[in-house]
Amino acid sequence: MQAIEILERLVGFPSVVGTPNGEIVAWIRHYLQSHGAVVMELPGPEGDRSNLFATIGPKETPGYILSGHMDVVPAAEGGWTSDPFRLRAEADRLYGRGATDMKGFLAAVLAAVPALAETPLRRPIHLAFSYDEEAGCRGVPHMIARLPELCATPLCAIIGEPSGMRAIRAHKGKAAARLTVRGRSGHSSRPDQGLNAIHAITDVLACARAEAERLTRGPYEPVFEPPYSSLQVGTLKGGQAVNIIPDSCEAEFEARAISGVDPITLLAPLRATAEALSRRGFQMEWRELSAYPALSLAADAPLAALLGELTGIEPLAAVSYGTEAGLFQRAGIDAIICGPGDIGRAHKPDEFIFAGELLACQAMVEALGRRCV
Repeated sequence: MQAIEILERLVGFPSVVGTPNGEIVAWIRHYLQSHGAVVMELPGPEGDRSNLFATIGPKETPGYILSGHMDVVPAAEGGWTSDPFRLRAEADRLYGRGATDMKGFLAAVLAAVPALAETPLRRPIHLAFSYDEEAGCRGVPHMIARLPELCATPLCAIIGEPSGMRAIRAHKGKAAARLTVRGRSGHSSRPDQGLNAIHAITDVLACARAEAERLTRGPYEPVFEPPYSSLQVGTLKGGQAVNIIPDSCEAEFEARAISGVDPITLLAPLRATAEALSRRGFQMEWRELSAYPALSLAADAPLAALLGELTGIEPLAAVSYGTEAGLFQRAGIDAIICGPGDIGRAHKPDEFIFAGELLACQAMVEALGRRCV
């Protein structure tokens, strides 16, 4: 099958983050097995979605991982000019949810599988396809934990997030959390008889604002834009009516960290402030939503040189968005980002990828295979 044909099939699966993904996993598994790949379906703890790990070549020899996620963000927003889960071709543009983030990469890799299968590989090519990346990289840690039983320690991992086929050496880490504060309701004319949850949570909001300002003063890592870690309040919900004392309020916080900074620690002052509310009679629930580390690959790393040779493009130092690459690096596997498409087209109506980008990615994967002979 050609890459466009495969992409059409993949886009047709509405594998929205946080939902069962059995259909897309089954199709990819059957396709890979039909070309002789050794495939393992790895169910996650949720019970209704799985990672997929496949090997072409000798698994007992260190090889290369090609990693991507099968899930996509929802497509309920307005502005789509066609069915988001039906690939539409217009000139050299291919429209559909996930076309660029990142089913385009999956399609290009799968299109290269027949050529890889016919190549006498002395080093294996592994395909690591994950679930729920869009929810904060929730699926891939389960797969990484099982790598020792799946293959020899890999040489490196290439994460195919949309980068215009330019390798990227670094990205920021991220942590997100949800805080729920519960007080006591009542009539607004008697504030002395209630506990206003919105008033209480303002202590945490003030802390978040102060921490966000503090982070702008460093430490700095010049390769990023902005060159410092950041923190923000992303959502705020609470109250029923203007004359009712609000008995609950919920806020979500996000931190993005430069290399060497654990993003979870950036949220620690907010959590401590929230926990202090219990001394005033409030109940507090702090729930971590997601967390993954930053990626930092040295400029002179062999993997950076390899991708520069495979793509013919000098690697880029860093981007500020996050990927699964940092999790592979934390597991001791050198990682880099390189894939077709543009992140600026992702998560938008009429998301698209150019047909030529698919072909360029397929050519890169096949060239990697020839280096494994």
